[in-house]
Amino acid sequence: MHLIIPYAASQALTSPEVWADLQLPQLQNLLGLLQRDQVLQDADDTLPHLPHERLQAQALGWAHDAACLPWAAWHRAQQGQPGTEPQAWMTPCHWQIGMDQVVMADPAHLRLSDDESQQLLQAMQPFLQEDGLQVTWHSALMWHAQGALLANLPTASLDRVIGQNVKDWMPQHAAARPLQRLQSEMQMLLYNHPVNDARDGNSQYTVNAFWLHGAGTLPPTAATSAIAVSAAATPPVIAAATVSDALRASALQGDLQTWRQAWKQLDATVLADLLAHFKATGQGTLSLCSEHAAHTYTAAPAAWHQKITRLFNKPSPAAALQALITS
Repeated sequence: MHLIIPYAASQALTSPEVWADLQLPQLQNLLGLLQRDQVLQDADDTLPHLPHERLQAQALGWAHDAACLPWAAWHRAQQGQPGTEPQAWMTPCHWQIGMDQVVMADPAHLRLSDDESQQLLQAMQPFLQEDGLQVTWHSALMWHAQGALLANLPTASLDRVIGQNVKDWMPQHAAARPLQRLQSEMQMLLYNHPVNDARDGNSQYTVNAFWLHGAGTLPPTAATSAIAVSAAATPPVIAAATVSDALRASALQGDLQTWRQAWKQLDATVLADLLAHFKATGQGTLSLCSEHAAHTYTAAPAAWHQKITRLFNKPSPAAALQALITS
């Protein structure tokens, strides 16, 4: 059982109030039973995927430092629809255009309805199909794309780009040139679209761009495994790691109180389950992640645990979480 917690600490939440009286008893118990044995640290902000995304890729047996992490193809395989063609997620979004930069707003702030999303995709379809992209609607903010254009196309994850200058993350690969042209065409198409006219009249963010992410083709071993599972008519399940998104929205919004409440709920549920699993089996792995680091804790050898608990107090949750943004 490997639990990965993104945004366990965040660069958007660094005031002293973040840690004041933060009571997380299940995390406290786990930190006393596990030892930190892996540190994933970003030396800079140039990597296209955040630490928690790379850890999940590693748990799946992928090259965690690969330029392409094919999350769209992986999701499709988990739904019993494995394929060997290049795939990606496409998210409708709003770019805030300033004097010297273009910033990606959190797509969640769009509060885009299913109907609005479907209308926008319908208007875009002729242009997408012209570039050989087959795009199907999955949810308001997640459209599934497949086509040769997506082959070997490195794309930064959505979480990496939110709140950042999109120009820094636009793919510079030669394969991205059609994508750059498509972005420009879609900006012109969407400018006067009726959905955006209505949203503008209601003082809502308009949809003026899209972001491709999770692009690529499943590694051969993963694709073969998914095909075998599908042929067996058994629901495909990969339990290499469980990723909890409970803290993501509040961290991206810099909402301290909601983040603290989400942590307490997480502690009482998912972390309680991990603690119970560890006590029953002696096995368990916990990865705490920020935007720039990931610390992984695994079962400590019995002799090591006895020695360390005699010498030191259990590490506090606040100290373990602060280390994610100060180390």
